[in-house]
Amino acid sequence: ILLYKSNNGSSTSYPSTTIKMTSHAETKIDCSKVYVKQSSFSNEETGMFDGAFAAVDIKEGELVEKGLMRRLPEGFDGNTCPYIFTWSTERPNKTWGMGSGCAPYYNTCKEGTANTKMVRFFDEDRFEIYANCDIKKDEELLHTYISLKWRTCFSELNDIVHADDSEHKADA
Repeated sequence: ILLYKSNNGSSTSYPSTTIKMTSHAETKIDCSKVYVKQSSFSNEETGMFDGAFAAVDIKEGELVEKGLMRRLPEGFDGNTCPYIFTWSTERPNKTWGMGSGCAPYYNTCKEGTANTKMVRFFDEDRFEIYANCDIKKDEELLHTYISLKWRTCFSELNDIVHADDSEHKADA
């Protein structure tokens, strides 16, 4: 039994059951195929952090998640904050966004190895994430951050992701 307490102190109990979520046809945000838990890359050395995982089997090319992006105020420096998105193609980037749904929990990997790809609609402040390959239920979802190689807040992460990459070592 789940117990809900309202602001006025009264309480209501609800049966503790699994509820199947469905998405409304007009929704702008849908992450019903995704859930968040501790990342499979998380450990004592890297620190503890969360990741996004497939709640169901997902076929290559299938929409995994869609959502909205909220632009952050002008002057915000996303180079110092890893929890927000690069929200333009300009360099240096000056437009940053806060993503909806589970998107902020997708971890990164080398370009060409991610099991998902984020398609950004900058002019509409929305995104869609698609499967690059068949994804099994409970598999961690990864996409390559478009700013992985140049954002200062990702410098250590970039080194880890590209640790065995001879091209990256030559650039360092």
